[in-house]
Amino acid sequence: MRSKGCPQPAAAARNSRGSEHAVTRGEQLAAEGWQRQSVYDEPRLSEMADMYREIGFEVHLEPFHPEDEKGCAGCLAAFPDRYKTLYTRKREGFS
Repeated sequence: MRSKGCPQPAAAARNSRGSEHAVTRGEQLAAEGWQRQSVYDEPRLSEMADMYREIGFEVHLEPFHPEDEKGCAGCLAAFPDRYKTLYTRKREGFS
């Protein structure tokens, strides 16, 4: 489930030293104003997405990638298709 205006897949970019590196999906989303909230499965995923929409946020869901997690994700990695990473950003016109 993608909201309108979602970015394209990650592309190569130059870092401060001028060498090319792959921009992660999280970096790309952050550059477009999306803030990572957490990883959920159902029914909590739908509940959290609805709650964020109700309080004025756009919601974007990304497939879960265990290799992108900073902490332990062993349990989640056993069923990666079951989980989604939830991102939000303030809807324009909402204060």
